[in-house]
Amino acid sequence: MKRFLKRAAAFVLAGSIAGAVPVSAGTLPPRAVLLAETQEAQETDTMNLSAPAAILMEPQTGSVIYEKNADEARPPASITKIMTLLLIFEELERGGMKLEDMVTVSEHAKSMGGSQVYLEQGEQQSVDTMIKCIVISSGNDASVAMAEHIAGSEGEFVARMNARAEELGMENTHFEDCCGLTESENHYTTARDVAVMSRELITRFPQVLDYSSIWMDTIVHNTAQGSSEFGLANTNKMLRTYDGCVGLKTGSTSRAKFCVSSVAQRNGITLISVVMGAPDSKSRFADSAALLNYGFGKCRVYTDENQDPLSPVPISHAVQDEAECAYEKSFTYLDTSGADLSGIEKKVTLSEKAQAPVRAGERAGSADYYLNGEKIGSVDILFTQSIDARSFADALRQIWFAILSGGEKMS
Repeated sequence: MKRFLKRAAAFVLAGSIAGAVPVSAGTLPPRAVLLAETQEAQETDTMNLSAPAAILMEPQTGSVIYEKNADEARPPASITKIMTLLLIFEELERGGMKLEDMVTVSEHAKSMGGSQVYLEQGEQQSVDTMIKCIVISSGNDASVAMAEHIAGSEGEFVARMNARAEELGMENTHFEDCCGLTESENHYTTARDVAVMSRELITRFPQVLDYSSIWMDTIVHNTAQGSSEFGLANTNKMLRTYDGCVGLKTGSTSRAKFCVSSVAQRNGITLISVVMGAPDSKSRFADSAALLNYGFGKCRVYTDENQDPLSPVPISHAVQDEAECAYEKSFTYLDTSGADLSGIEKKVTLSEKAQAPVRAGERAGSADYYLNGEKIGSVDILFTQSIDARSFADALRQIWFAILSGGEKMS
């Protein structure tokens, strides 16, 4: 909250002169404050974004390529569900539930307004189906049903959301529900924090992109009145309009305006663009596309598969004179500054001689990579075989064989 409180304090001081409303810590700034910050950002915004707050992040490194008012606290609407999804996938990972487990819809979950998939009280759907409803159609009812299934109540689940946000260092975030439907001033986050939780979700659970890239699907409602199909249509129109878009989540309310956290992939590069507070739906997607285009124009990837052969390493006092080795993995370097990567140099360093015993998997050296004289990364070189130390008996045998060999030569 430090950056947010400093900004709030400055406006409180200005308000004491101009009659502005003071900003209380832990709540969303009043509209006057947001408008003032938006005007200031527009004056310095080199990309001419319509949204007052935005950020572009590369998730592999966490590098921020572009930002505009990225730490301004704003209502997030349904991009709140990114945290909800993170907790769902973490629960699946720890074994607390399975995709095929059935979730029963409560009266509270059924009562959710806004975007919904019209679940009925007592209806049961699988966890897998509920995830589809949340990701594709932004179902508030499905979100609450999952929250209750995992934590027993939405309130307890929201407490877990806030605790998880704190663990991720999301300093300017506070949730009051699990779906973003609330218009409360105490439900807020920032573009940077949205990028942080989006990054955590897609890097740890990339399977979420299998859901978020679905354009249309159907579910079956099984209720006392019978069975009926319900169509799911993705709220993220960039899936159809932006090459490489694979998700992630949209959101809009009268207070939040139009928000989106978009994920796109091209040529081995993944980018996250977050747009908050855009004036209309078309503008949020246009802003997101502009950010992604900017990022893909700057980002470059260098990859070395490390398939070149390596010399064996001599081993002292061993039953075998040398041991084979190999690179631990390939090397990938991502540049977000637009640098020329053709000048990357690779320097291989291997042990001149290792002392027995050595074990497969132990470090034998490294491959270090440099760009313009600066080290940008390295890959370990590992022994691929185990070599035992030579015993006293082994040494005597080697001496005896050497003598016999020498004797044959003399004869």
